[in-house]
Amino acid sequence: MSRRGNNVRGPTSALTEFLRESGINLTTIARRVATQNQPESQSQDPSVAGPSNSGGNVEDVPEEEQSEENAPRVSNGRRGRGRNTGYASDELDEPAEESPVKKRKSTKGRATPAAKAKAKKKAKDDGEYEGSSEDEYRAMSKNLWSVGGNGSPKPPPGSFETCARCEKQFTVTKYTMAANPPPGYLCHQCAKASGTDPFKKPAVPRKRVNATEKRDVVSYQERRFPSLAAMCIELITRYIDDVEALGDIGAVNMDEIAKALSKNRGLTPQNAHLFYNVLNKKLRFYDATNLTPDALKTLASLNPNLTHLHLDYCGRLTSPVLLAFSTSITQLTSLTLLGPFLVRAEAWIEFLKAMPGLQVFKITQSPRFDLQCMQTLADTCKNIGELSLREIGLMNNEFTDSLCSMPPLRVLDLAFPGIGIDEDGWMKIIEKHGSTLETLDASKHEGFTDDVLQESVREYTRVLFELKLEGCLSLTDEGVAQFFDNWAYPISALKDEDRDMDVDSDAMEVSLSSLEPFTPNPPLRILSLARNQELSSAALAAAIVHSAQSLTWLNVNGLRSASSEALVQLKRAKELRYLDAGWCRELDDFVMKDVVTACTKLNEIKVWGCNRIRGVGWGVKRPIKVHGIEPSGGM
Repeated sequence: MSRRGNNVRGPTSALTEFLRESGINLTTIARRVATQNQPESQSQDPSVAGPSNSGGNVEDVPEEEQSEENAPRVSNGRRGRGRNTGYASDELDEPAEESPVKKRKSTKGRATPAAKAKAKKKAKDDGEYEGSSEDEYRAMSKNLWSVGGNGSPKPPPGSFETCARCEKQFTVTKYTMAANPPPGYLCHQCAKASGTDPFKKPAVPRKRVNATEKRDVVSYQERRFPSLAAMCIELITRYIDDVEALGDIGAVNMDEIAKALSKNRGLTPQNAHLFYNVLNKKLRFYDATNLTPDALKTLASLNPNLTHLHLDYCGRLTSPVLLAFSTSITQLTSLTLLGPFLVRAEAWIEFLKAMPGLQVFKITQSPRFDLQCMQTLADTCKNIGELSLREIGLMNNEFTDSLCSMPPLRVLDLAFPGIGIDEDGWMKIIEKHGSTLETLDASKHEGFTDDVLQESVREYTRVLFELKLEGCLSLTDEGVAQFFDNWAYPISALKDEDRDMDVDSDAMEVSLSSLEPFTPNPPLRILSLARNQELSSAALAAAIVHSAQSLTWLNVNGLRSASSEALVQLKRAKELRYLDAGWCRELDDFVMKDVVTACTKLNEIKVWGCNRIRGVGWGVKRPIKVHGIEPSGGM
C-alpha cells in the first residue's frame, strides 16, 4: 500500500532509512546512469570529493569514514581498471562480501571454490581484479520503460501526454514507451526514430530440426497447389452450361470433367452432348440421374461406335431405352449399369439376344432380372468373361445350371442376392470356373460355407487374386484359418498323411496320385472378410501369413473379437495400401503405430468404431487418410 498523501509510517529497514536520509531515489539513479559514460577528461580530480546529495562537506565526515575513503578501493566492473575514486555520490555503499552460500551458487558449474579463490588473489596482487558487475544501486531499473523514471505509474491509455523529445501532445496507448533517458514518454514517431519499433512483435524462436530429420533425403516433392489442368477442369465444371464445345482435350481430361460434374449432379440433357462424338469408343457417366429417357436415346444415336458403356445411377433407363441401345450401339462389348430397376425382363431378353458379342456384363440393382433372363444370357453370349449380378432380388439356387453352362469366367460377382445359392450350387460353380477365376465375390451368401472353401476353392482355383466374403454367416473361425493354412498344399497329400496306408493298396495308384502336378494359388492381393461375426484371431492371422507378401487391399471390418496380437500381424503386409479395420475393438494406437511404420505404402485407413484409437503417437509424417477417429477415443 502506498504511503504517499498521509503521515502514517510503519517500520522500515536500515537500508530504506539510509536511502531516504541520503536523498537517493529513482531520479538520482537515472541521472547517474545517464552521466556514467561521459569522457574521463570531464571527470573531477580524484583528490577532491564529488558532489554529495546529502548536502554535507568532506570536513564534516568523521575520521573513520575519511580513513575508509583514503584506503584503496576495488574498481567496479562498469568503470575502467585501476581507476581510483574518491568519496562521490556514485559510490555511497561499500561492496558487500558475498555469503558462502551465494559464492557456491555462483561458481557452480564454472570453477571449484579453491580455483576461484586462487584467481581472485592473483588478480588482487596484479591490481586487475574486477568486482561484481551488478550494483543494485547503479543498475537501471527494469520498469523505467513503463514508469518514465520518476516513479509514477504509466498514464492510462486514452489520456494525453507531452512527448519528451518533440514536445508535441499525443494520446497514450498500450504501445507508448518511456523516454530513455527518462523522465517522460515518447510519441510513436519519436520512438521509431530512436531505433525501437513499439509495434514490433517478439520474434518466434525457430524450431530446432533434429539431426535425424536433417539426414532424411526426400526424393519427391508433394504438390501443394492444384495443377493448371485441375484448375481448368474446375472452371469448366462451374460454367458447364455456358460451354459450347470441349474440343480435343483427350479422353483423360474428358473423364475428369465427368467426375467433377457428378459431385453436384451437374450432368443434364443440355450439357451431355459435350461428351458425345461419333468416334467415341468408351463413355462413362458417373451420375446419370438427371438424364431423361429421351436424353439416353440421344446418347445411343450420337455415339454409334461405342464398345464400352458405363452408366452409374441410371434410374431413368427404361425398357424402350434399352431396346434403343440394342439397335443403335451394335458394336457394344462391355455394358455396366448401376440402378436400371425400371427395365423389365422382356427388354432384358430382347437386348441379350441382340448382343451376342458381349464380353462384360455387369448390372446392379435390377429386381426384374429373373431366371429366364439368366438362361438367355448363358445361351446367347458365348464370349462373356466377366459377369456381375449384384443385388439381384430373384437370384436363387436355380441360377446354378445357367451359370455352369457359361464359358469359363475370369470375374464372377454374385454379391448381396435376394435369396442366394446353397452349398452344392457353389461347389458346382467353383468346379466349373475355378481354374480361370481371378475375382470372386460371394458376399452375403449363407450357402458359402467352410466346405466350399476346403473342397472347391482350395482344390480348383489357381489364379485367384481377389476374394470377397462379406457377411457369409456360415463361415467359422477354425474353418477359414484351416483353409488359409492348407491352401498351398494339395488335398491328396494331406489325405495321405492323415490316413494309414493299407498294406494291400495298389502301389501304382499311390505313386500316380503323388506324382500329379500341383500348382498352388498365389497369395491374394485383395481380401475382404468384413462383417463375419464368427471370424476372429485365427482366421485373420492365417490370412495374413498366407497373403502378406502381395496384399494391397484388406477389409476386416467387424472382427470384434480379434485380439491385438492378431491385429499387429498386419504389419507383415508391406505392400498394403488400403485397410478397413472398423469395429475391431482391440485395435489401439500402439498397434496402429507398428502397422503404419511397417507398411510404408499405406495411404488410407478406416477405423470406425475403434474407441481405443486417438490417432496420436503413430510416429509417421507422410500423408495418410484416416477415417473414423472418435473425439473421445482412448478413454
